[in-house]
This record gives sequence, C-alpha cells and structure tokens, in this order.
Amino acid sequence: MQRIITGVNSHRKIGEILQSIGSKKFMLVCDGAFDFLPIKDYFAGIFMPHIKFSDFSVNPLYEDVVKGVELLRSSDCDAIVAVGGGSSIDVAKCIKLFAKMTPGENYLKQTFFDSEIPLIALPTTAGTGSESTRYAVIYYGEQKQSVTHDSIVPNYAILDSAVLKTLPLYQRKCTLLDALCQGIESWWSVNSTEESFGYSEMAVKTIIKNYRAYIFENKDSVLQDMLLASNFAGRAINITQTTAAHALSYKMTSLFSLPHGHAVAIGLPHIWDYMIQNPQKCIDPRGEEHLLKVYESIAEALGCESPEAAVVFFKDMLAEMGIEAPTATDDELDVLAASVNPVRLKNNPVELDRETLYTLYTKITE
Repeated sequence: MQRIITGVNSHRKIGEILQSIGSKKFMLVCDGAFDFLPIKDYFAGIFMPHIKFSDFSVNPLYEDVVKGVELLRSSDCDAIVAVGGGSSIDVAKCIKLFAKMTPGENYLKQTFFDSEIPLIALPTTAGTGSESTRYAVIYYGEQKQSVTHDSIVPNYAILDSAVLKTLPLYQRKCTLLDALCQGIESWWSVNSTEESFGYSEMAVKTIIKNYRAYIFENKDSVLQDMLLASNFAGRAINITQTTAAHALSYKMTSLFSLPHGHAVAIGLPHIWDYMIQNPQKCIDPRGEEHLLKVYESIAEALGCESPEAAVVFFKDMLAEMGIEAPTATDDELDVLAASVNPVRLKNNPVELDRETLYTLYTKITE
C-alpha cells in the first residue's frame, strides 16, 4: 500500500523514512535539473550514504537502466529515491524491477517479480502522476517499451510543492496538459470504475480551477493543488490506462520533437469531437447512454454546458496557452496513421479504424 506525504518541505521526511525502513545506503535517481532545485541542499547534507545516478536521457533507453542496475548492485544500495519528472521516476522504477533479475540477459524478456527494494518518489513536475502508477516507459532500440508491474508503484510518494517553483513556463504548460488529458481519458476509458471516476473528477476540477493562476500568474499558492491534481490523474490512469489521445501522441512526439503533454493535448479535442459525433461506434460494454453521461460529467467538470462546448473550451484553452499543432505532409500522415498501437485503442470507448486515424491526424495537423 502506497503512502502519500504532502506539503511544503515534505522532502525533509525522506531521511526519516529511509531510517524507518532500515536503509543503510540509497541510490538517488535524478535528472540534470536536480542541481537547480531548492531541495538539492537537503540531499547534500543528508546523514545517510548515497550514490547519485543521473546518466540517462530525457527519453530513457534500456541501456541507461542497465547502467543504473549495475551501479545499484556494485554500490550495495538497499533503497532508491527518485527525484524528477516522469523520466527519472520511470528509470528508478525499472532499476527496482530489474535489480534482482539475471544479469547478462535481456531484462525485458525475463519474468517480472517484486525485488522488494523500497522506492521513494518525489515528482518535480505536476504532470504524469508517475509517482503513483505501476507503469514506466523506456526505449529499446527505437521502440517504446511500456513496463508494467504492480511492484513498481513507489512505496512512498512525496508531494512537495517547493520543487515546482523553478519549473520553466513551457514545461508547466505541457505537464499540466498531460495531467488534464489523463484525467479526461481515464474518465471515458472502458476500464473506468467508481474509484477512478472520483480521481478523474478531482484531477480535472482542480486543474481547471487553478490553471490560470499556475500558468499566467505564477502563484505559489496553487502549487500544492496542482501537484495533487497530477497525482489524482496518475491514480486514475493506474486503474484505467490511457486511451486514444495518448495512443495518437507517441509518434507525434518523436516525429515533430514535441513534449509528451503537448502532443497529447493537441489530439484530444479532435478525438473527443469524433467520439461525440459517432456514438454508434461505442465499444464500451456499458453502452452509448453510459458514455454520453460520462461526456456530460467531463463537460461539467470543465465548467461547460455540453460536451460540444467542452471541446471548444479545450481548443480555446490550448490557444490561450499558445500550444500549437505542427503541420504534417501526406507522407507524415501515412507514418502517423500506421504508428498507432491497436492495443492502446482497446481502452478507447469508441472504435477508431485506420481510415479514421488518418482523418484525425489530418485535422490535428492542418
């Protein structure tokens, strides 16, 4: 069972947590932005021995994780602390998962099991909610690999709003949009439950209430709420998984060098509009009436009178933030339409075939 600790300066409890679980030495997994965070001094003065690992790329490679596993073993670390965005936390999750597997063999092809190495995650962006999910993303060759196992949900999630103060504006926008899209997608996912509905609603309502103060007014008073919203979105996705907006985003991220949240957000309103217009293609076993009610609930959370108005609101929100879509050539549209993982689309409540995907990409990038 994960324990979530919230509040300004809650990072100061990490040493106490490590001591309580009997750790003697830990690995600190962090990215290049760590040295600019206000919490770096805490780790510099922490009483417990530790090894720092930051030798990985923004889109982490399998080989990066292997290096981390080797360092963990050679340094006799017995716990992991991840500080950073989704990439840092994903790397830490995979290091934990692979730590006690057979070395020299491909970890991704081995049977996953719980290494029982404690993992503490401190997110430095209000975005993926990775600190509360069983998912991690790394790249093997040029292929994105989704690593999933219940044991990689961090044992502790530290939600400390102090770390958001230095986050660049564009990164704030992209991570906020990722959390908002996760909240919306989990709401309409075919895997949604009463529990996930609650998390989705909290995520979406909290983001809509605070996004202008967070993005345009730079108010510290909303930072903790934004971290909580991101976490709620992560907890929702942990139950439901992502849907079409995420499935269509991955190739746009690599093809046009877009941050993940940017790529997801430009696709979501077009996908939602298509789903509204094609209720007969509903594949959720709960039926069209259920899906319509979900659309209406999402619209209400966005402060809109109808799902159609909510689509317009979302597009206007992107324009307000200056989030624009790239222009795609015919060849690029073919590549995009062929890239979508059909497994990801199974979570989407409305069926999307290859022709529809091409049409959607055309609208997204026109």
